[in-house]
Amino acid sequence: MKSKKNGKNTLKVEVQNISRHGFWLFVKDKEYFLTFKQFPWFKEAKVSEIQNVQLNHEHHINWPSLDIDLELEALEKPEKYPMFYK
Repeated sequence: MKSKKNGKNTLKVEVQNISRHGFWLFVKDKEYFLTFKQFPWFKEAKVSEIQNVQLNHEHHINWPSLDIDLELEALEKPEKYPMFYK
């Protein structure tokens, strides 16, 4: 008996783990660690709110229950996207 080949991975964004320091976000075959220090608006969020994440238009990450939006490029090149005014 032969097993069929695995299908194509259709999941494009997923929260893989949450720690007391932040969480790991898997987006389009890459993993990013978002620290609560760098992204403080996630610190008091419920686990279910952090896990409720969507990828729109291949580059826009959205947490609808938290009303948080990030561009994928902000995770790839954070120096170009300061989160706070100095």
